[in-house]
Amino acid sequence: MAAAEKPFRSVLYVPASNPKALAKAGSLACDAVILDLEDAVAPGDKQAARANLKDWFGRRPVGSPTAIVRVNALATEWGADDLALARTLEPDGILLPKVDTPRDLLEAGDLLDEEAVPERVKLWAMVETPRGLLNLGAIAELGRDPAARLAGLVAGTNDLVKETGVLATPDRRYLVPWLMQIVLSARAGGLVALDGVMNDFRAAALFELECAEAAAMGFDGKTLIHPAQIGPANAAFSPSETAVAEARRIVEAFALAENAGKGVIVLDDRMVERLHLAQAQRLLARAAAAPATDRSEKDP
Repeated sequence: MAAAEKPFRSVLYVPASNPKALAKAGSLACDAVILDLEDAVAPGDKQAARANLKDWFGRRPVGSPTAIVRVNALATEWGADDLALARTLEPDGILLPKVDTPRDLLEAGDLLDEEAVPERVKLWAMVETPRGLLNLGAIAELGRDPAARLAGLVAGTNDLVKETGVLATPDRRYLVPWLMQIVLSARAGGLVALDGVMNDFRAAALFELECAEAAAMGFDGKTLIHPAQIGPANAAFSPSETAVAEARRIVEAFALAENAGKGVIVLDDRMVERLHLAQAQRLLARAAAAPATDRSEKDP
């Protein structure tokens, strides 16, 4: 089995204009942080936020979560300076907001290549505009081209609500078709798919339900706005103990000498195909990447 990839179950937005929040970012139990220069930073605070970010990377703790910098759109007055800073900081990823077309990503990638930024610095795309949704297939295809650096898609649900006028109901019924489109496109492009934020971080039960539904939709994780959301997100997007045990039984059954080369076997009076073996192997890889202390004890 291939080495397990790093999980992105819990991805916390941290305003770069908030030194106190930044100071905590390196020690949180989330899988990644999005150090935000865009929506969470007022226009008058952009310069100070960049200075804070430079200081944070200069003292970034060993073992800190994956660090992704969200820049302002390149078309704005702040975008070029944000990207120039991100190039020098060499974070794990750079999140581009309001991606409308593949060209938005290709232009940013060209700028990174010009400055010889290491290939490990990946690009992430916010899906938060009608044009972005309409062009999502072409955007996701960039994931198949290593030179494009694209690593994942992030649902910008608040902006989608604003731009389309759909009603933001607690069950997200009007957003679900677009969320499923994001997951489908991510799978086609071999990308990570992250669900959007839930604004009311005090509604713990509703947040757990939203995480469970996002996991059922196929998302790899969820973007967060408060540290209190980290634990529930980690649990929801980690395989349950029951699922892990079942996956191991499938892998072990196919490894038996009498099943060598078989495309279909019988396990507990049910048919199990090699596609189920592939699913089991992927689940075990996810489980290996997720700390055991974070894994949910409940069935999905």
